[in-house]
Amino acid sequence: MTQETIFANARLILRDRVETGTLRIADGVITDIDFGTAVPKGAQDMQGDYIAPGLVELHTDNLERHMSPRPKVDWPHRAAILAHDRELAGTGITTVFDAIRVGSMISAEHQYQRYARGMVDTILAMRAAGALRISHHIHLRAEICSETLAEELAEFGPEDRVGIVSMMDHTPGQRQFRDLSKFEAYVRGKHSFDAAAFQRHVDTLYDVQKQYGKTHEAATVAAATRYGAALASHDDTTAEQVETSHRYGVRLAEFPTTIEAAHSCHANGIATIMGAPNVIRGGSHSGNVAALDLAKADRLDILSSDYVPAGLLIAALQLGDLWGDLARGLATVTHAPAQSVGLTDRGTIEVGARGDVIRFARLDGLPILRETWVEGQRVF
Repeated sequence: MTQETIFANARLILRDRVETGTLRIADGVITDIDFGTAVPKGAQDMQGDYIAPGLVELHTDNLERHMSPRPKVDWPHRAAILAHDRELAGTGITTVFDAIRVGSMISAEHQYQRYARGMVDTILAMRAAGALRISHHIHLRAEICSETLAEELAEFGPEDRVGIVSMMDHTPGQRQFRDLSKFEAYVRGKHSFDAAAFQRHVDTLYDVQKQYGKTHEAATVAAATRYGAALASHDDTTAEQVETSHRYGVRLAEFPTTIEAAHSCHANGIATIMGAPNVIRGGSHSGNVAALDLAKADRLDILSSDYVPAGLLIAALQLGDLWGDLARGLATVTHAPAQSVGLTDRGTIEVGARGDVIRFARLDGLPILRETWVEGQRVF
C-alpha cells in the first residue's frame, strides 16, 4: 500500500527560490509539487512554515563527544551512536558522514588508542538492523601525525562504503595551529598539562610528523582511491598547500585557515567547507579566517556543523540573510554537500528526490525546528 504524506501551505525552499506550495511524498520519494496556498483534502496545513530539504552533514565531531562525555570516560559505543543519531534528527540533519579518527599514538606520554574499525563495524551493523533514524555514512579522519595510520587504513575496503577520507595534520606550528600560543592554550586546557608536559608533547608530535608524515600522506591518498571515497584536505593555509591537495585529487577543503587558501581552492575547483560555529560566533576559535569573510568574498561553498549540530541550520539561515537569498544559504547545507560526495538523490526539493525534508519556523531570525522526515517517515 502506498504511503503518502502531503504538506500544504508551506514555504518551499527550492534550489533557486522560495515559493509557497504543496509537497507530496509517496513511498519515501517526492512525487509532486504544486504552488499556491490551497490545502487539499488529506494534506497537513504547514501554516506558512518553511519546508526545506533535510540537512546533509559532511564533518561532525559529535559522535566522539558522545563516545567520551567526560575525559577518560569511554561510553558504550552503541549507546553513543543512538544518542548521536537522535540528536542529529532533532537538529534537522537527515544524512551524516560520521567523522571517525584513524591513526593513533600508542607509545607517547599522551596516548590515544585506535577505535575506528570497531566503531565502523558497529555503525554498519546498526544501520543494517534499522536501528538508526537518519542516513549514516562513514568519514575517516586520517591523522597524518600519528604512529598507526597506514595499518589502520589497511583495515578498510570498498565494502565499508567509506564516503570521505580527510587528511588531517595537527602538527603544531602550521595549518590550524600556526599560532603556537593558541595551540598551547587548547592542549593545556584540554589535558591539564603543565609547561614541561606541553613541551614534551610538542616535541613528540614533531618527531612523529618527521618520521611518518610523507608515508602517511601517500597512504591516505591511496586508501581514498581504493575505497572510492572523496578525498578532503584539512586546514589548508597557503596556496602551495592547496596546490599539493589538488595534485592529490582533493575535492573538498575542510576549514581553510586563510583567504589565500580559499581563493586557491576556488581556482583549483575544490569546494570549500567552513564551520557553522565560525559563522555564528563571527570568527574562528583558533584565530583563523572568519567564515563570514569567505562568504562575502564568494568563497564559501558548504557548511559543516563541526562541533555543534544545532548550529548547521542557524548558520545556513544567517548566510541566506547575508546574501539576500535564502535558497542559496540553505544550499550550503543541502544540495552542495550532497553533490560534492555524489549523493544525487537528496539535498533538493524536486520530483524524484528522497523524501528527506524538515519543517521550521523563524523567531527573530532563529530557526525553530518543528519536524524532520527521512524518506517520508517522521523521525523528529
